[in-house]
Amino acid sequence: PFIQLGIIGLFLLVAYSLFSSARKSEEDQVWVGMAKETAHQLGTPMSSMLAWMELMRMDGLQHPAIDEMGNDLIRLETITERFSKIGSQPHLEPANILEVVSSTLDYLKPRTSKKIHFVVNNLTQRDELYVPLNIPLFEWVIENLVKNAIDAMGGAGTFSITIQEDQKHVILDFSDTGKGIPRSQHKVIFKPGYSSKKRGWGLGLTLTRRIVHSYHKGKIFVKSSQLNGGTTFRVILNKKK
Repeated sequence: PFIQLGIIGLFLLVAYSLFSSARKSEEDQVWVGMAKETAHQLGTPMSSMLAWMELMRMDGLQHPAIDEMGNDLIRLETITERFSKIGSQPHLEPANILEVVSSTLDYLKPRTSKKIHFVVNNLTQRDELYVPLNIPLFEWVIENLVKNAIDAMGGAGTFSITIQEDQKHVILDFSDTGKGIPRSQHKVIFKPGYSSKKRGWGLGLTLTRRIVHSYHKGKIFVKSSQLNGGTTFRVILNKKK
């Protein structure tokens, strides 16, 4: 009877493994299909708006708002490119992570509340620190973590990025002074549909984890969090592919 129970247990384990694998594959197909369809839907109106912007410039219209609209449209192109890359084999190339962090924050700062104080702590004492990156996708990681922090802080507080390294990794800590995350939710927050807000799809942290884990072969997790004492997300990237 023990052998029979063992065989039944093994069969159930294999069946569960196959079911889980099939379910994950189906979820991945939904993710990829949704992302590519979003990129396709955004592409046509964006191309049209860029053409209208160029016509206005050719007609001699000069206004700071036009230039700013142009910058935002270029940013929308980047977002479309990000969606189109979901499900594709990402192309990683050496990039200065310090510059990627700086340029992404430079874009976000004017578009967030003046009550948010941004701090970058570079503990590496370097001006350049290269890691294999897909820049558009990793910018998305930074943006999602910034937006998540701003929501947690209610639009006022301090957001900091601390950058350090060891022999094989670059380590980035994203910290806020927000409301914190209960320990019971530290793993749940990365699952699709999780959101602490009344609005939104709860996909931001899921996408962030996918980009870090699946595309960059790195790690992301909640390093620490205290109720009403802030949260720190840690991202670990490999220095080599």
